[in-house]
Amino acid sequence: MRVVVIGAGIVGASIAYNLAKRPSVEVTLIDKAAAGSGASGHSFAWTNAFNKKPRHYHDLNRRSMDLWHRFVADLGVPEAFSGGGNLVLENTPERGETLRARVAELQAWGYPSRLVEAEELAALEPALAAHAFSAACYSPQEGHVDVAEVIRAIIRRLRDRGASVREDAGPVSWRSGAGGRIDSVETAAGAIDCDAVVVAAGTDTPSLVEKCGVTIPVQVSPGIVIRTDPRPRVFQNVSLIHLPAIDEARPEMHLRQLPAGTLHMGQGTQESLDRDDSQTHADDLLGRATHYFPALQGTTAVAQPVGYRPMPEDGLPVLGFAAAAPNLYLAMMHSGVTLAPLVGELAAIEIAEGVTVDWLAPYRASRFE
Repeated sequence: MRVVVIGAGIVGASIAYNLAKRPSVEVTLIDKAAAGSGASGHSFAWTNAFNKKPRHYHDLNRRSMDLWHRFVADLGVPEAFSGGGNLVLENTPERGETLRARVAELQAWGYPSRLVEAEELAALEPALAAHAFSAACYSPQEGHVDVAEVIRAIIRRLRDRGASVREDAGPVSWRSGAGGRIDSVETAAGAIDCDAVVVAAGTDTPSLVEKCGVTIPVQVSPGIVIRTDPRPRVFQNVSLIHLPAIDEARPEMHLRQLPAGTLHMGQGTQESLDRDDSQTHADDLLGRATHYFPALQGTTAVAQPVGYRPMPEDGLPVLGFAAAAPNLYLAMMHSGVTLAPLVGELAAIEIAEGVTVDWLAPYRASRFE
């Protein structure tokens, strides 16, 4: 079986990797630019099910979170996943009450988040300045991913298995035959004959599949995650922290640190529509982080360009074969980093084994018809 995967971000790479494990499948992974240079390269890469609703979507994310340790071990890069948990802090009575209610709901769903008091908070992260927090919660199963390292590892494994990886391939198109089936994918370097095509091209996915009569309504979802120069270890125990607003001009933010020492930080929640990619904004984000972690004094902020996240209109993934093109498989979603290990496994089952996975029933493109 010859499968072409369009899009070498974390989702497309995971699908290609899981397909390539099957000796009966010949895989070609292609990307218009460098692997991981799209939404994956701009992601905060927080693995979680904390604010994922409805319940079936929460459960899907939770199942995938549990696969991340195995996924990076199988790839030979265990250090690319940091699973030390996440702290969420609030400093107003209203937001503190909202956080307590969310933790209670999560606990009822069997998700191990719990409230922590000031003494435990200080023990978890001694470098955190002592501010008047109204509520704090700790989710020990959450973590974050060095996405670039994971994608590099996948590409190495693909090549070891004889798969073809084509980066900087430029725009692609395809030729369809009887019944709308795609016969080949056309690139600047020539045609690639195929039995199935996976489109996991992030924000380019809707325009690519529209030519087959598939409509995916989307939200415009910009975001910015700045970086810093490498620093000594800031967090002692947790992997990432969500910090509260300092005042109306300085909203809440999120912060993590990669193994090489670089810190990544963004404004608000991951759903914040942030387009300010100026150095001034980067310096302001770093200043907010330093307010809570004085050890960051002397750190240099590195501004990053705005990135756009693949966000279907209803916020849920789009997964599965397209009715109008029966060998065209769609894979578009926000939370791609959290979902990549599980989506890779389930998509490979549907594509290579020809079965329908019931877990994915809520995420078919047919819901938009």
